[in-house]
Amino acid sequence: MRGSYRFRQLHSGSSNFCSRSFKSQQPINIKDRTGNPTSQNSIPSKKTLTQKRRSMNKLSNSSDSEIVKSNMDITTQMRNGRDLGAARALFERMPEKDVVSWNAMLSGYAQNGYVDEARTIFQRMPDKNEISWNGLLAAYVQNGRVEDACRLFESKADWEAVSWNCLMGGFVKQKRLVNARQLFDRMPVRDEVSWNTMITGYAQNGQMSEARRLFEECPIRDVFAWTSMLSGYVQNGMLDEARSIFDEMPEKNSVSWNAMIAGYVQSKRMDMATKLFEAMPSRNASSWNTILTGYAQSGDIVCAKEIFDSMPRRDSISWAAIIAGYAQNGYSEEALQLFVEMKRDGERLTRSSFTCALSTCAEIAALELGKQLHGRMTKAGYETGCYVGNALLVMYCKCGSIEEAYDVFQGIAEKDVVSWNTMIYGYARHGFGLKALTVFDSMKAVGIKPDDVTMVGVLSACSHTGLIISASAIGGVFTVCARENLFVHTTVK
Repeated sequence: MRGSYRFRQLHSGSSNFCSRSFKSQQPINIKDRTGNPTSQNSIPSKKTLTQKRRSMNKLSNSSDSEIVKSNMDITTQMRNGRDLGAARALFERMPEKDVVSWNAMLSGYAQNGYVDEARTIFQRMPDKNEISWNGLLAAYVQNGRVEDACRLFESKADWEAVSWNCLMGGFVKQKRLVNARQLFDRMPVRDEVSWNTMITGYAQNGQMSEARRLFEECPIRDVFAWTSMLSGYVQNGMLDEARSIFDEMPEKNSVSWNAMIAGYVQSKRMDMATKLFEAMPSRNASSWNTILTGYAQSGDIVCAKEIFDSMPRRDSISWAAIIAGYAQNGYSEEALQLFVEMKRDGERLTRSSFTCALSTCAEIAALELGKQLHGRMTKAGYETGCYVGNALLVMYCKCGSIEEAYDVFQGIAEKDVVSWNTMIYGYARHGFGLKALTVFDSMKAVGIKPDDVTMVGVLSACSHTGLIISASAIGGVFTVCARENLFVHTTVK
């Protein structure tokens, strides 16, 4: 009882005790940094501390806001290689950077193909998260540097499934299926993407038995796994097996339907392709373009035009397919008229549509229209590419405008064997045999291997200029001799 009473007494008098204690104490002498005493009133009050705390929070929030804004600006400038230099300058000027800032620079460089710069940013990062590691790994894989990706992967233990899948996809892309399978077998946890990537790898490389074996082992077969098998059978010309998979599928998407239709189109079975197309519950642009291309390539221009006119929406692929169909089946004027309609319709002119139109101009020797197309292509930035450049080259050569053909030839940044053959044959056809042979020598000098078409062009050059030909393939040597002891020695390897 006395203990209990003493406890109550202490608590009942606790406030008085504290009050008396503070009153009995002498004022505390606080000295400043110089040693001089300060007033007790200089101790900050609760209100002052609260105000200072709010001020500090405002500064912190302001700083965070600036970082977020800078990060957004960096991302915008990095997008599509818009202004990498400005993005880097802004990044270096930032007084404070967070992990998002570093990742924005890393991913920006990676997406634009600057892998070494991305790695430098990665190495400088004070703190790295999963996005940082996966960003550099993906940069290596997407740019074909799989060995660098492997070294990075082995330097860290706790990778997520998405990272394993990324590296495995890199192996598959390079057709290194043994390495891909070894990685697949090492995976601690496999998801649907892991299984589908490996199945697709086998299927795309013709190993359908391995693909089927893995497909049967797959614990969860989603629509993508089924479609991977279906596409593999189609790509390998095994249409009966593809149709069997298609019929067994518990769920089909547009990719499944389009893959099966494409299989029939590629095998010229347009009756089966049409039946499947008509049975398709929901058609997309790819469905329409596939059946349109099938009719155009098979020479059934009437059905192709009916499909084209029935399309709910046409894109550049649709226009290119119908234009090519008319051009390849001898309807040159109709093809050019469609090209004009395409421009009037406001559809963006693509490389394919330009190439089809140029081929048509070449067939009917429509030089002036070809020049107009060339002008439009220059504005679109297409004329220096090998694909479109070769079409331009053929057009000028067939229309007899050899000087302009040579200008185009010189402007093609990366010439392939078709470029060289076209120029050789163009010179030869119009009587410039020596120039054709000069181009032939230049072709060998830059390391382009001549083919049978090249040899025909060289022989034609000699024929058109009255050269006496002595051709010998013995020992891989092709010698062209001319009158008056003029001869050109060339070697075919």
